[in-house]
Amino acid sequence: MSLCSGYFSMVSSVVLLTFLALFDASARAHVHHSTFVIESTPITRLCQTHSRVIVNGEFPGPTLYVHNGDSVRVKTINKSNYNATIHWHGVRQIRTAWADGAGYITQCPIQAGVKYTYKFRIIAQEGTLWWHAHVSWLRATVHGAIVIYPKKGSSYPFPQPYSEFPIVLGEWWNKDPEAVERLLIQTGSAPNISDAFLINGQPGDLYSCSKSGTTKISVQ
Repeated sequence: MSLCSGYFSMVSSVVLLTFLALFDASARAHVHHSTFVIESTPITRLCQTHSRVIVNGEFPGPTLYVHNGDSVRVKTINKSNYNATIHWHGVRQIRTAWADGAGYITQCPIQAGVKYTYKFRIIAQEGTLWWHAHVSWLRATVHGAIVIYPKKGSSYPFPQPYSEFPIVLGEWWNKDPEAVERLLIQTGSAPNISDAFLINGQPGDLYSCSKSGTTKISVQ
């Protein structure tokens, strides 16, 4: 065997091994597909019904459940009258900065009537993060949780929980949040104080007309 042919044989083996390693890693990873539809929907809180921009008719929006190493694809359809983006708060956008969702910084906003698909991968992360709109104050009602589990087959570093329940904290304004933002920009003062604090989108039984929607969790 000549030196040249031996060299290329060795290079081919290295390339093959690298390809097999990458194929094995990609085979274990999961591609998580979701669809977010952003649109105005009637919501009743504090005895009043208002039209608010939310995702998939849910408030808070849907919780994403993924594993460390998964790829995420979120098709986002903007049916609202506002420009919008979705920011994946706390997700490390390694070599996918354009998917970070910071309006006018990493991407142009998704215009009304337009759709856009976010594509990124969860790399070396575990825990509970959140996603939210990143244009004006749409985040007041356009938000939700991201639960990142360890890679499949990983063991718990503590006793395995018997159950889990994401908790999303927020605020509620009877006035349109966009109007609240416009007022603070015009006056330069702090925004109006919210009318209620929320747990998973509900004010709780200490507020008017809210007892039936109180978030209750059984614990041991």
